[in-house]
Amino acid sequence: MSIESETNRCETCEMRKKAEANPKSFMSRLWKWHTGWCPGWKAYQKSLAEKGAPLKTN
Repeated sequence: MSIESETNRCETCEMRKKAEANPKSFMSRLWKWHTGWCPGWKAYQKSLAEKGAPLKTN
């Protein structure tokens, strides 16, 4: 599996959407922990920066 495919999944990830919808939930805390070590999330952030798009916060 390539990092590019990981990048695309981050953009439409259901876990991320739930975390953003309710920032004080357990899911949000789990998401924030996940983004701290996930290579796919880091690649997604890098691709956004290269495109000049605003970075997603975790």
